[in-house]
Amino acid sequence: MPIIHDSTYRAPFLFNNGHLQSIYPTLARKLGDGIYRRERIETSDFDFLDLDWSRAGNGKLAILSHGLEGNTHRPYMVGMARMLNRRGWDVLAWNYRGCSGEINRRLRMYHNGCIDDLDCVVRHALKDGRYEQVALVGFSLGGNLTLMYLGSMAEQLDARIGSSVVFSVPCDLKAGALELAKAKNYFYMKQFLISLHKKIKQKMEQMPGAINDDGYACIRDFKAFDDRYTAPINGFRDAEDYWFQCSSGRFLSSITVPTLIVNAQNDPFLARSCYPVSQAEQSKHVHLEMPRSGGHVGFVQFNGDRSYWSEQRAVEFLSQV
Repeated sequence: MPIIHDSTYRAPFLFNNGHLQSIYPTLARKLGDGIYRRERIETSDFDFLDLDWSRAGNGKLAILSHGLEGNTHRPYMVGMARMLNRRGWDVLAWNYRGCSGEINRRLRMYHNGCIDDLDCVVRHALKDGRYEQVALVGFSLGGNLTLMYLGSMAEQLDARIGSSVVFSVPCDLKAGALELAKAKNYFYMKQFLISLHKKIKQKMEQMPGAINDDGYACIRDFKAFDDRYTAPINGFRDAEDYWFQCSSGRFLSSITVPTLIVNAQNDPFLARSCYPVSQAEQSKHVHLEMPRSGGHVGFVQFNGDRSYWSEQRAVEFLSQV
């Protein structure tokens, strides 16, 4: 599809900085999270996933996937759920393994390629036949996961899944990991590693001897973390193999439903190869929009209804397709 060059997003005064756009919503956007009703489902490997529903009695459903070390209560998830509810969609926001406030049962946690868990959620949501139309919405890691799912499952995809919108997607995981390892992103990298360490400690208590954190302080980036934990636990050879196998850029050509990728040009997490210009140009279904500003899952606006541009853009695209 043609690249969308003239994005409608304009950053508020003094908000053109990508780091400010990325950090501000986490610190200052307060939406509450009383819209959800939780449901726990079992996975085929005897683990569980916690789902948060926001139903408004609609015949359309949007399934929301959050970012790395996020959850359904993050402002970008709640804001998107509220907007979709207002525009005629029920919402199912799901927490990855270990992200709902309770550590999961298995040694395995979540990662960029856990499409089996997303498929489990989709199948559960559609089994009662309530919804005639489904859209997938993802943020950052959740965006990568969504695109990988749509591409790799294209031939088995439920016909009710008719569209997708994703934001701030590291379509090239290796390049994204190297970008986050740069000095300019030290703060983000440090926070991710601290958060992940807490989960490693929980696993150590849950499964003594199965995992340890010896020398964890020496881990400085995702290369070291994924080599030690993500890859071996999930059956990948090493971090490089994991990044290659699970980078959504490899799957864009196979996507068969209208899909919008929105990656801001000043996103501090994304390297140049995370903007899949050539893949979008050659695809019949993938649209790529690259606003000049927006940061990482930012797209701040100061509207009377407290919505952000990303939420408005998502419902606009979904209504068009």
